[in-house]
Amino acid sequence: MTPHDKFKQECRTEVEAMGRDEKAQSQSKAWIETVNALKYSYHFEWMGRPIIQYPQDVVAMQELIWQIKPDLIVETGIAHGGSLIFSASMLALLDMTEAIETGATLDPKRSLRRVLGVDIDIRQHNREAIEAHPMASRITMIQGSSIADEIVAQVHEIAKGYRRVLVCLDSNHTHEHVLAELNAYASLTSVESYCVVFDTVVEDLPKSMFPDRPWGPGDNPKTAVHEFLKTHSEFEIDKSIQDKLLLTVAPDGYLRRTR
Repeated sequence: MTPHDKFKQECRTEVEAMGRDEKAQSQSKAWIETVNALKYSYHFEWMGRPIIQYPQDVVAMQELIWQIKPDLIVETGIAHGGSLIFSASMLALLDMTEAIETGATLDPKRSLRRVLGVDIDIRQHNREAIEAHPMASRITMIQGSSIADEIVAQVHEIAKGYRRVLVCLDSNHTHEHVLAELNAYASLTSVESYCVVFDTVVEDLPKSMFPDRPWGPGDNPKTAVHEFLKTHSEFEIDKSIQDKLLLTVAPDGYLRRTR
């Protein structure tokens, strides 16, 4: 066993212990409840655009993208575009790394690696900022409901040309909508890649935190995930990610496709 392999094994053991540690779990839950009321996730940017994610989940996504090396990342929910920019920048790093390893000439505009974002309402100021960003050449945006038949068909048509696909669902957080997204897009996920469902944490927060939202405990992304998994054994929850993060908006939301 190499020193690195030994270190990784020690990390796995420690992460498993964190997942079983009731104090760590309860304190993390209390912290999330406190900072969520302060809109904690709204205060971070990636390359100049608001990303609206916990930094911990951003790091987890970085690890997954580096591990999977996807050719296409499909994202529902665009908002200010920070997540699209993040994904595009990670794909640019993958291309740069492969160019260095192979000695090939790097031409980002010709890279096959892309990010596809879908949102029901891409506000003009956000569209303009995303299209003006240095990562824009890697990004395609579609405006429309992510569960509308014509949008689903369009996404599937684009995805046909890609071998390794990572899917991220982060739009409307009701049970019905997320379940429809899972049924529409999870199948695009490559074997050993992930379909990541964000904001499953809604199930673990007080109902009073969502007074003006159609979702809340009992009706949210986590309930949709559990319903979806009843009939889709090709996916499993990767508990090791949430055990490692402790602080995450996606408990039970990191779904790995195993076959």
